[in-house]
Amino acid sequence: MENNKPDRDIKSQIKNSWPYMVLISFIALVAFYIRIRPSESVFISEDFIRFGGNDPWYHMRMVYTLLENYPRGMFYNPLTNYPSGSYIHFGPLFDQMIAFVVMIIGAGSPGTELVNTFGAYFPAILGALTVIPVYFIGKYVGGHKTGIIAALLIAVAPGQFLSRSIIGFTDHHAAETLFSTLFMMFFMLSAIKAKEKEIGFIDLKSKDWKKLKSPFILAAIAGVMYAAFQLIWPGAPLFGLIIVIFAAVQYTIDHLNNRSTDYLGMIGITTFLIGMILIAPFIHPEMGVSTFFYSWFHVISAIAAIGAFVFMSLLHKELNRRKFKPYMYPIVLVSLLLVGLIFTRIVAPSIYSLAIDTPAIIFGIKTGGAATIAEASSIFYSGGNFTLQNVWYNFAVGFYLSIIAMLMLAYSVARKHRPQETLLLVWSFFILLAIYGQNRFAYYYSVNVAILSAYFASKILNISGWEDLENAYNRKIQSISEIGPFLKNNLKIHHILSLALILLIVVYPGYSLAMQQSQGTGGPNGYWIESLLWMNESTPDPGMDFYAIYEAPEKGEIFDYPDSVYGVMSWWDYGHWIETIGHRIPNANPFQAGIGGRRNSIEEENQPGASTFFTAQSEEEATAVLEAVHPDPDKAGARYVVSDVEMATGKFYAMSAWTLDTDGYYQSVQTNAGYQYVPGERYFNSMEAKLHIFDGTGLQQYRMVHESPIGNTQEPGYKNVYNVLYGGSLAEINTGYVKIFEYVEGAQVTGTAPEGETVTISSTIRTSQGRTFIYSQSETSDGTYSFTVPYSTEGPISGETQFDTAPTGPYTISYGGTQEEVSVSETDVLEGNVIEV
Repeated sequence: MENNKPDRDIKSQIKNSWPYMVLISFIALVAFYIRIRPSESVFISEDFIRFGGNDPWYHMRMVYTLLENYPRGMFYNPLTNYPSGSYIHFGPLFDQMIAFVVMIIGAGSPGTELVNTFGAYFPAILGALTVIPVYFIGKYVGGHKTGIIAALLIAVAPGQFLSRSIIGFTDHHAAETLFSTLFMMFFMLSAIKAKEKEIGFIDLKSKDWKKLKSPFILAAIAGVMYAAFQLIWPGAPLFGLIIVIFAAVQYTIDHLNNRSTDYLGMIGITTFLIGMILIAPFIHPEMGVSTFFYSWFHVISAIAAIGAFVFMSLLHKELNRRKFKPYMYPIVLVSLLLVGLIFTRIVAPSIYSLAIDTPAIIFGIKTGGAATIAEASSIFYSGGNFTLQNVWYNFAVGFYLSIIAMLMLAYSVARKHRPQETLLLVWSFFILLAIYGQNRFAYYYSVNVAILSAYFASKILNISGWEDLENAYNRKIQSISEIGPFLKNNLKIHHILSLALILLIVVYPGYSLAMQQSQGTGGPNGYWIESLLWMNESTPDPGMDFYAIYEAPEKGEIFDYPDSVYGVMSWWDYGHWIETIGHRIPNANPFQAGIGGRRNSIEEENQPGASTFFTAQSEEEATAVLEAVHPDPDKAGARYVVSDVEMATGKFYAMSAWTLDTDGYYQSVQTNAGYQYVPGERYFNSMEAKLHIFDGTGLQQYRMVHESPIGNTQEPGYKNVYNVLYGGSLAEINTGYVKIFEYVEGAQVTGTAPEGETVTISSTIRTSQGRTFIYSQSETSDGTYSFTVPYSTEGPISGETQFDTAPTGPYTISYGGTQEEVSVSETDVLEGNVIEV
């Protein structure tokens, strides 16, 4: 009889768990359905899949390269951030997972359609799978119903977790959330099992593997998940730090209550040792220590964590041996930590700086240009003002319930000392601090909100008798057929009403927001797609293999590009689109590379880059920036400049913010509606305004070569301000949403005219949209005149830009009563030839 009991218990558990597993599977399908609702905005045609946001395009670009060189992927990419290139700071695992699956499905030769389709669905799959570890964490903190409610809440969670796991948003964030949650789940289970079995270092000595087996296996799996998490996001040691801080708290609790702490040391050392071994092959020693991007930092942080567990275990034993009062443990622990920091500052200042600066980077509020990065701004501040609007958008009522639940957890930890509750409390507190610093971490906190809200809801349900119902179910149900009669006899109206109230108050607000937010996916609009496909087809090939893997240059050197290569200057938001859709090399990208400007003080030198180019107050200043981008004085940093109306309106402030010099671009004026901030003179003098608002008219070396279709934007309002305040005569109309300009030498048109005469050269330009505008320059003759003009009147030539925006006829030169026409060839424009009139 005794020998059969464990088997019967297992069978009983399986039978009792069957309804839960079915329910969790259904909830995961609900999560997947919500995330694929806007599929029509992703699969916009048979030939084009529109991925969301910015970074998803870069991930897909890496997937394409990985598949061409399988299984070798990129570590350095010279086809962005021209002329420096960029190291790949994304982890390799996310792209490898996509490549591995499509290689299997495609029998080793997956087509582009398969790659793009699976890539689009992948984040939705990851988002749905996150339901599973959330359920188990909830279950082991508060029971089955806590787990089920938590699973349901994460399935319908709105905000960043939804937007980053929705179809088409093929970025590593959904994988971050899944693997960080798996890491915390397995570590939590190992802690529960280790404490339950009361394992100790003496069991290692006696080789009691039966006792040690399950805690060690769970801790080892936690280490695997930690390594996988690091290989998805280099900043994953943040969660390693959370585990160490949890351990410090739990060590203190156990020491104060005269309990063994061996179990913590054993699972902690195992977890971080396995994680370190698995991450070590991916370390790039040349990247030093003071970086998150797969440097020695990842190994050193794991060694530090292992050392912390060893130290805390030894401290517990030594204080007990010396019969110190229990309260001395936290005092000695904190004191020695401070001593260790001082020692590190002396012997390893780079590590010390990293240890001190990292919390400020993660938890601190950004200023200057960094404050304009949407995902890096505080969730509690907008425009410098405190707000809870973003909190509601991301978590609905769950945020407020999570705060209440943390207080309830703290009370429970003080009474019961359960490690799973301590871990959830510490984990949640630090991710709450993280979203104070950067709202991007909201997709992490969604997991905490789901579990904490479920914990709160479960306590409320217990008051209405659900705990007794659950206990009775676990005692009585031996087969599936017994479930129906059990519910019929035991489920009461107060159970149903309390559950309905929880669903209405706790679940429905998030679900309602999720359904609103899952109607579209974002990403490049049709104007950008059209413009970049034109660029791909109509500008010279840079002469580099888009799918090749290139070696990084030696430290201090720049990549050896062929002479045919050129950059494309645009705002950093659009860099990955330019690279992946246009197959051209952006100067700036969403890694915040190539922005230029200043970081800490207005006293700094304004570095060349996108911010300094577009805010430049003259063509000469802008061209100097373009020339300074490339270290070779004979080469310019870019050949093409791409502007969109967002850069000319809403995003212009971000450009100036990165230079730390925002004064004068906007001014307050009295209107019928009161005082309003409108563009000022400094704005209209900027290179961005010259290009987009004024179509580049009057510029000597920049010509529009393509205009996208026209959108309904704020552009007419900006032109109205210029006309009213500065006596302009601009047509107050919308023009192309995206405009592409080319930087050229410009043909030199020279001639003679009476001294003192105002000489004007002009031409009517017809854009690719059939819109016309007048290009003109004027100067006062000193007996001669000279103009540098960027437009060819004779059309494009083979091998160069196949522009579809050009003059409708020859230039007209006029002064006094004289008018003359002059034709300019494309060769004249590209080579800077002199044309005498």
